[in-house]
Formats: sequence, structure tokens, C-alpha cells
Amino acid sequence: MPPWVNSDHLTLLGFLGMIMAGVCYSLARWSPWAFAAAVASLGVNWFGDSLDGTLARVRDQQRPRYGFYIDHILDSFGALFLIGGLGLSGYMTGTIAMMLIVVYFLLSIELYLATYCVGVFRLSFSIWGPTELRIVLGIGTFVLLRKPIVMIAGQAYFLCDVAAVVAIAGMLLMTIVNTIRNTVRLYREERIR
Repeated sequence: MPPWVNSDHLTLLGFLGMIMAGVCYSLARWSPWAFAAAVASLGVNWFGDSLDGTLARVRDQQRPRYGFYIDHILDSFGALFLIGGLGLSGYMTGTIAMMLIVVYFLLSIELYLATYCVGVFRLSFSIWGPTELRIVLGIGTFVLLRKPIVMIAGQAYFLCDVAAVVAIAGMLLMTIVNTIRNTVRLYREERIR
């Protein structure tokens, strides 16, 4: 990485990649080529978001509180752009997009509260982390070009809606399990005597 590039540049690049992905998804309503641009934008997001902390560590320029805060607040805004773009694309219904962003924020709130109260920050669950989710989203985006509608029990649904409902269920399950786990842990650690 050139010396003039710092971790803030990479964080900003990752954020801009997420904004562009959302814009491209919203443009897919008019041109399927926007899907390819959305996947490329996810790649830009991955590059910036994955390397910002690594660069700070390698150069011994870590700012833990600043880095944690800026990275995650921009991720939240980025998710709003990304899911908003999907909701505006014509390939996902607005109601499902709203439910997806609400559940995403609910899981985020649980993660950030656990970081503060328990001192543990879990970004990945089992095999699922940000990189894996970007890969699945990228592959799913190309599948949309060939099969935007799926049939389930004789009913036609948007592929994005089906995928989003699965994601909503998974994130809700993670939120509930982590909430129970952290509540039990904090209760045991802070018993009233």
C-alpha cells in the first residue's frame, strides 16, 4: 500500500463501495448491467472494509475506539444504502427490505451492547462473516439475471424476497440466542447478594 494511503482512506473506500452497490441495485430496475456494477462495488467495499484495520495494525497506527466507532457507524449507513437499493430495485419488495434492515439493526444493537457489557465483539457466526455474506450476495446477484422469480409451493416469489426472509430468520435467531446467552452471563456475574 502506498505510504500516502492510510486506514481512513480504506474505510472511506469501503463505505463508498457500499453506497455504490446500493445505487447500482436501485438502477437494476432499468438495466441488468447494473447488477455487474453492484457486484464490482461489493468488491470495492470488501477491499476497503477488510484492509483498513489490517493497515492500521501493520503500521502501528491503531486507534481502537475511533476505528471501532467509525467502522461500524459507516457499516450501518452502508447497510441502509445497500438494502434500500435492493428495495428500490424492483427485485425485492419494500416491506421485506424494511424488515431486513430492521432485523439487521436489531442484531447490530445486540452486538454493540454485548461489546460494551460483556467485552466480547463477535463479527462472525459459525462460517458466516462479512466476507462470506458478500460472496453469497455477489453470487445471488448473478443468479438474479437468470432467475429473478422462484416458485415455492406453486406460488411465485422474488428470489430476493426469499433470500431476505431466510436472512431475517437467521439474524433473528442469532439475536435471540446471543441475547439469552449474554443475559444469563451478566446475571450470573452480577448477582444481588
